[in-house]
Amino acid sequence: MRTNQWFSALPAEEQEALIRRGELITLHPGEFLFHRGDAPVGFYGIKSGRFKAFTLREDGKEAILAVIEAGNWFGQTSLTSRQPRLRDVVALERSTVLVVKAASFEELMQSNAFVRAINELQSIHMNWLYRMVEDATLHSTRARIARRLLLLASGDVTFSPQCRQDVSLSQDTLAMMLGITRQTLSLELKAMAQEGAITLRYGRIEICSRDLLASFQDYQ
Repeated sequence: MRTNQWFSALPAEEQEALIRRGELITLHPGEFLFHRGDAPVGFYGIKSGRFKAFTLREDGKEAILAVIEAGNWFGQTSLTSRQPRLRDVVALERSTVLVVKAASFEELMQSNAFVRAINELQSIHMNWLYRMVEDATLHSTRARIARRLLLLASGDVTFSPQCRQDVSLSQDTLAMMLGITRQTLSLELKAMAQEGAITLRYGRIEICSRDLLASFQDYQ
């Protein structure tokens, strides 16, 4: 967890205070960390595993917003606004989470350094959301797919500077993240594969050329 850019930027005493007030819990695939509409009870840091954040559309289908990987911290928005959770968060695999209960979070917020850190985390998450809105409104389907694959290769909300070669995500899940049909996604991915940017594997997408994939970001 200390490799996370946000957490590692905290002063050492704030890091220790956050970890000391946390309680580790383990969730299995399909278990919910919280549901949309739940009262906020904690601030979360993922020690291991992965979660997906999603909402249900009117037709009952999932609209997947993000895949949240180990090292990420989240849940501060509802705690600071004292509003119900806005989305569902469920474990994709066996995952261990550090839960900082609401009362402990309020104690930490008495520190100016921690308040500044939470404001920074909020800014990071808002920038990510603005990018998603921009992708959905200003770019072609192929550009959106390429941009999301590059983002997923960096851990989606993690923004890791190192780009991994494999994106371990099913095409069904990727289609739901992008709000497009599975058939449309399949056609675009096959076109990208023919160009040599990616290779389609079972349950994952291998990035063969990051530069070529990045060139699709301006595709019209």
